[in-house]
Amino acid sequence: MSGEVKKNSGSLPRFSPNTDIIEKEDGFHIYMDMPGVQKEDLVIDLKENDLAISARAVYPRMEKVSNVHLEFGDCEYSRSFTISDVVDRENIKATLKNGVLEMFLPKAAKAKPRKIEIEVAQD
Repeated sequence: MSGEVKKNSGSLPRFSPNTDIIEKEDGFHIYMDMPGVQKEDLVIDLKENDLAISARAVYPRMEKVSNVHLEFGDCEYSRSFTISDVVDRENIKATLKNGVLEMFLPKAAKAKPRKIEIEVAQD
């Protein structure tokens, strides 16, 4: 979990999650650390060029235990990105597994590298 962004009185602390973005030939892969987040508590919005990700992590309360030291706790995650026009917005995919959100933003066909076929000129 990266640094706390802000904490409003009466609400959960909000963090900007640690994120890796990798560009490959087929598109962009985003890996976002979101421990404790369930699918139903995750929201991904795409509005024009703005991709906004927000989530809430709520940990179950344990009874009859004494919390000596806790670094995981209830919190909110928030992160947004401006995406390029080369992204194929219709085919963005997201997977949440073991506390990591993985998103794939494919490149539009016009942005993918391609080989140019060479024709032999006839004399």
